[in-house]
Amino acid sequence: MMKMTKAIAAALGLALTATTVLAAGVHPGKESIEKSGYKGPETCEECHPGSAKGFLDTVHWKHASKVTNVEGIDAKVEYGMKNRIYVMCNGNDIVNNLKEIPKSPVTGKSKFSGCNTCHPGNHLSDVGSTGAAAEAAVDCLVCHSTDYDFRQRKPFKNEKGEVVMGQDRSTKAALAIGKPTVKNCMVCHEAAGGGVIVKRGFSFTKDTDAHAAKGMVCVDCHKAKDHKMPTGHDPNNWANDGVFVSCADTSCHGVKPHKDADLNRHCAKIACQTCHIPRTGGAFAKDFTVWEQTPDKFYEPTTLKKEANETTPVYAWYNGTVKNTPHFIGPKGSKKDGKSKITPFKIFQGKAYYNKQTGELLSMDFAQPMSDGDTRAGVLSAAKTLGLKNPEKIAKEAVPGWQTIYFGSNHLVTKTKALYCANCHAPNGVLNFKDLGYSDKEIVKLTSPELFMEKLAQKQKEEW
Repeated sequence: MMKMTKAIAAALGLALTATTVLAAGVHPGKESIEKSGYKGPETCEECHPGSAKGFLDTVHWKHASKVTNVEGIDAKVEYGMKNRIYVMCNGNDIVNNLKEIPKSPVTGKSKFSGCNTCHPGNHLSDVGSTGAAAEAAVDCLVCHSTDYDFRQRKPFKNEKGEVVMGQDRSTKAALAIGKPTVKNCMVCHEAAGGGVIVKRGFSFTKDTDAHAAKGMVCVDCHKAKDHKMPTGHDPNNWANDGVFVSCADTSCHGVKPHKDADLNRHCAKIACQTCHIPRTGGAFAKDFTVWEQTPDKFYEPTTLKKEANETTPVYAWYNGTVKNTPHFIGPKGSKKDGKSKITPFKIFQGKAYYNKQTGELLSMDFAQPMSDGDTRAGVLSAAKTLGLKNPEKIAKEAVPGWQTIYFGSNHLVTKTKALYCANCHAPNGVLNFKDLGYSDKEIVKLTSPELFMEKLAQKQKEEW
């Protein structure tokens, strides 16, 4: 009996100790790290066995997945940043692999560039790699440390001349591990597509997003399990971990998020984002056939962009499936299919080179055009890398053309500036009911103050 009492007391003591440590916000394993230092994933696996191997099967490592909702692609092939060709980037991890570009003819200087710069490995074990070396190369701290020195995460050449991506594996960084912060995520996601607020066109701050104003961070909504990251549905966001997140999830707002029954009825046909994300931002046009010289005398594709909350979205029916052609990537859906909702999108248009013979969009290796502005040299290099027949002829005869892409508007959420009745149900409202498939008779009814006169009059009285 005495032994049992001592055992229970010891167990309670350990539990209290663990509770105290967790309550203080200190990640378990601190003493081990302080004593032995941080040795990469093998240190993490003392408490999280198998996590590195599991991470190799995620989108963040593979930059690709099987895609089931996009037309015109092979369902057996994995697609993503690894191999997609589209005009927001025009390169991918394969053709625009991280490398040292040719020296600028003006300054004689070079630099490193590549689409896989944000890959959480060391580049020696690159996108989609597997095995023990890949497991050891995972940069756990770039996502999980609040004291990561991002100055160390830069490419360099080792003694063999191989390009290596540096990592901060310091004890200091390891002692600051925990749930990923907004900064951990936005280091890559905010600057995707060629610079800050270019691709997605949003900033996640208390001034720009209602969730951030509440103190939430990215992973409060995008809650990963075994590093499988839930994502929303976006016509241009193909690769996924097979798990998805929605405002209507029961763990978030549910299917009836409002106290007002009229507003809840709208949720059956209107996406939450339509009212609560009335603006977006970022690049709205790029020209990969003409690159502009930057102050450092290197070149970048000509880009037109707006700041967050400066762009008015367009609205279309969306049922989660995607139309995909060489000149258009966008939502599929209709008023009558019973699955679609009216959803906001940012329209992006990009100009790039097309194969004269096949009409297919061509990709580009950025190394040469970044050095001297020679865009066809970039097309030639990519064609050779992909093993296309007669790459010289393809590059020489390539024809410039435009592709339009619909980007989902899923951030910059507002409650105080959300659209209300008169913003949509008016002759000059934000919704083009004609384009959305409504008849003239329906439009007359939908744009009449009769729909909302009493409700808005009462709301106006309360506010005034």
